[in-house]
Amino acid sequence: MSRPHYILLPANPLFIALTLLLAFFLNLMPWGQWPAIPDFVALVLVFWSIHQPRKIGIVIAFCMGLLVDVHDATLLGQNALAYTLLSYFAIMIHRRVLWFSPLGQALHIFPLLLLTQTVQLVLRLIISGKFPGWMYFTESLISMLLWPILSWLLLAPQRRAINRDDNRPI
Repeated sequence: MSRPHYILLPANPLFIALTLLLAFFLNLMPWGQWPAIPDFVALVLVFWSIHQPRKIGIVIAFCMGLLVDVHDATLLGQNALAYTLLSYFAIMIHRRVLWFSPLGQALHIFPLLLLTQTVQLVLRLIISGKFPGWMYFTESLISMLLWPILSWLLLAPQRRAINRDDNRPI
């Protein structure tokens, strides 16, 4: 019991929307031909689907997927379907995942992110028939490695102080 147990404040819906918008803007960045840039929208969607399943759900994931589809000029609905499945499965396992440390959570979300990439790849193969190579799947690995940092950053505004001061509200 060496790590402190934080009692989290309710998540601000404006903060959730801001993080989704920031993730979308990070996906818009011209990263060039770097093979292992994570899908920030998928990463933030799975985070909020696990931590706030009643506020972020399948409809938000579908809308974010449509935005990414329009930006990437891909088949309309490709990312929407992948993000919808990602959000659905994240909501299904959210109670289990929350019992683990961020490293354990990263191991639980890795298959979800891999499933998202596999759905995107299968749809891409059906449409164009071009396989991007096995380095395509390093995106899920990089996202899994970023999970503890992302989890710490996105939960920071919700944490209460460990040593509560009676003169300070919440």
